[in-house]
Amino acid sequence: MKKLMVGMALTATLATAVTPGFGSIGGNQEKAYAATVTYKVTASKLNVRSGAGTTYGIIGSVVKGQTLSVMSKSGSWYKINYNGRTGYVSSDYVQASGTATPPAESTTYTVTASKLNVRSGAGTNYASIGSVTKGQKLSVVSKSGSWYKINYNGRIGYVSSDYVQASGTTTAPTTPPAESTTYIVTASTLNVRSGAGTNYTSIGSVTKGQKLSVVSKSGSWYKINYNGRTGYVSSDYVQASATASPKLVVDSFKTLGNAQQVILVTADNYDTKSAKIQTFEKVDGKWKQVLTANGVLGQKGFALSKKEGDMESPTGKYTVGTAFGRYENPGTKLPYRKITANDVWVDDSKSSLYNTWQQKPANGRWTSAENMDIPAYDYGFVINYNESRTPGKGSAIFFHVGTNYTAGCTATSKEQVVSILKWLNPEKNPVIIQSPVSELDKY
Repeated sequence: MKKLMVGMALTATLATAVTPGFGSIGGNQEKAYAATVTYKVTASKLNVRSGAGTTYGIIGSVVKGQTLSVMSKSGSWYKINYNGRTGYVSSDYVQASGTATPPAESTTYTVTASKLNVRSGAGTNYASIGSVTKGQKLSVVSKSGSWYKINYNGRIGYVSSDYVQASGTTTAPTTPPAESTTYIVTASTLNVRSGAGTNYTSIGSVTKGQKLSVVSKSGSWYKINYNGRTGYVSSDYVQASATASPKLVVDSFKTLGNAQQVILVTADNYDTKSAKIQTFEKVDGKWKQVLTANGVLGQKGFALSKKEGDMESPTGKYTVGTAFGRYENPGTKLPYRKITANDVWVDDSKSSLYNTWQQKPANGRWTSAENMDIPAYDYGFVINYNESRTPGKGSAIFFHVGTNYTAGCTATSKEQVVSILKWLNPEKNPVIIQSPVSELDKY
């Protein structure tokens, strides 16, 4: 099988610690990266947007093999210099390698537990995406309740603050700003000082109503980004208020019906085999994101009109079928079927058993069928595609284990497949939506 090829690399030289200028601080707080980091595009074509999210307009695109001038990272988006202007690209389709470190802070965050899980969200109900060990230093972005949001191997993760020791060089403890918080000046004019105290010199001022880019808090002083340098303002004259949680992509979907669990599989365009997999669950009437993972599609990407043997994955919204695997049930609530050496999926369009799970021998019932007893099907579930079994429209469409490409299914790592299987609950009417990002408004 072909492995996804990567293109040329660019060494990004960054001197700034945190993106300068004023702006509200939140879950998408930008963190600049140190030098000796290379960034390379892995998707066939990757949209460049005007902001850090798929809701922002497209201002152009970059292609596989193109090198990027990365300025900073904002959540799961890279801020780049694009033809002399600022743009944003999804970090899921950019490979960063080298020594990537956030700017130095006056506080260090050290793991105190022997082994501490890194989770995809701020809570033990979120999936583990890895772990850190005792004595390890963490790159903390912000704090959300009793959880630290961290940069973990180029992606966002969360660790419990109960097992992290924060220590700094200032006389008062320093804490990262809370997520989803805006900081607004309430005084007519507020001095910005070179240190956390009135005994430090004034390096400028901010005015009433101005929003501040807060890095951390030290006692009764906020450490801020001020015109490209570090400054401090008294917290007595700054109002910190929580803002509404950012809107999730599923919040705008109108075709979900009674579905309370959604697996969303997206790609930048029809031609790429690289995919982003996200899971969402409705809790107390509100959608919550559970997991984000990288995945792969058919070798030729998404299909405009799926056909048998085209090596493309179908787009659309489908229900989730039977779970399967070559081993015992890993803990899924879905109906589970253990694969045997005789199990096959019929892909013969002329057979009356087309697009069904059967057992050998064929005895003339079909002329071709896909063997199910293979490593790719260690675990997975059936995507209920072509349930009418229309000849030639495609068969054996699964969500399964894989990291290169598929013949028309959707795949991700075994760890993520098992995590999703354990999460899926048939009582919540789960669905899977597969689509290029540009066509999500269909749902």
